[in-house]
Amino acid sequence: MNVAMLSYHTCPLAILGGKDTGGMNVYVRDLTHELGRIGVHVDVFTRSQDEHVPHIVHELGFGNRVVHVPAGPEVPVPKEQLLEHVPQFIEGVRAFAETKQIRYDLIHSHYWLSGVAAESLAGAWDHVPIVQMFHTLGEMKNRVAQSEEEREGPARIAAEKRLVARVDRIVVSTLAEQTQLRFLYKADDRKLEIIPPGVDLEHFYPISSDEAKLFVGLKPDDRMVLFVGRIERLKGVETLIRAMSHLKLSSAHRPVHLAIIGGEPDASPDDLSTEMRRLRQLCDELDVDQSVVFLGKRRQDTLQYYYSAAEVVVLPSHYESFGMVALEAMACGTPVIASDVGGLGFLVQDGATGFTVPDGDASLLEGRLSLLLSDAQLRKKMGAAATIYARDFSWDRIAAQIHSVYRELTSIREP
Repeated sequence: MNVAMLSYHTCPLAILGGKDTGGMNVYVRDLTHELGRIGVHVDVFTRSQDEHVPHIVHELGFGNRVVHVPAGPEVPVPKEQLLEHVPQFIEGVRAFAETKQIRYDLIHSHYWLSGVAAESLAGAWDHVPIVQMFHTLGEMKNRVAQSEEEREGPARIAAEKRLVARVDRIVVSTLAEQTQLRFLYKADDRKLEIIPPGVDLEHFYPISSDEAKLFVGLKPDDRMVLFVGRIERLKGVETLIRAMSHLKLSSAHRPVHLAIIGGEPDASPDDLSTEMRRLRQLCDELDVDQSVVFLGKRRQDTLQYYYSAAEVVVLPSHYESFGMVALEAMACGTPVIASDVGGLGFLVQDGATGFTVPDGDASLLEGRLSLLLSDAQLRKKMGAAATIYARDFSWDRIAAQIHSVYRELTSIREP
């Protein structure tokens, strides 16, 4: 079976924590690797953002390729400008298939922009089936937007609604996403398949705290609360910083600092993102600039050390379709405190593997943080439960479910 995997706006090999890099990158990369392990050939097509990176690379194993397709300037461009380069991307993908004389049995597209490309490609390739994953939904982002700048435009909403009606199958991460597609997009239940993302258990597993702290540069007695994710208002980092400021004032236990992985905190003032600038100013105003550390981007193959070194990982998002960071942290035996939104409300078992709290509630978040930080036995108990729970999300199980969808749609019955 040959699959064309479309990840138009972001490359699965990109370092995490950048503006448009996160759980989707990890998902595409790890799913492709696992599909290769079970004999599925996958070519991942993404827009080239660096002319110095080879257009074809073999870093996903089992003969599977990442193809960087020139579409517009080979540099990062604002997401709102990406739609205009989709036609060139489509032609680049078609040219690659013709040159390699490969026939794809199915298209698996990620995010709405890739879905737009999939529509045209499916028509050119004898109407092969399309499996679509949205990862986030424009209507949901607009519901939590705090300013007009954060709202998604009509082009995205229209494309998502068209894709919901057009594609052959939509893979959703949780019951929450299924419900959102039903009510906001009038999706046909028969098209919706709930399959959660997976986690690489060979990579994410508990590491002794002292060894993990040594690796990330902490002292044995240092205490760390950890956030991992993109630096954007949607991720709710402000709520976490405010919770930490309350913790600092009321804490009777050893000092604890907050480490934030993501973004580019060392960029020049002109290049610093609006949200990074806002969060740093907030730290100054709350007088927590000495206890909040912005670490910037980190490679995926180092994150297990940070998760294992942390007392707790916090995801204070206002909207999250799933929350792969939470799953990775739990696989490392670290309890998670997360907003009770979207997929996080289903993934984090409140009171068992961590806690869920209302998004934006810094006071309640501080209370849960204080409870976990002051009770080593509770952390140990929740961490152990989290490790066991994460085993149900191993990539071999998840890829097998995705493969089953592929086989159903292509009527291929492989031994």
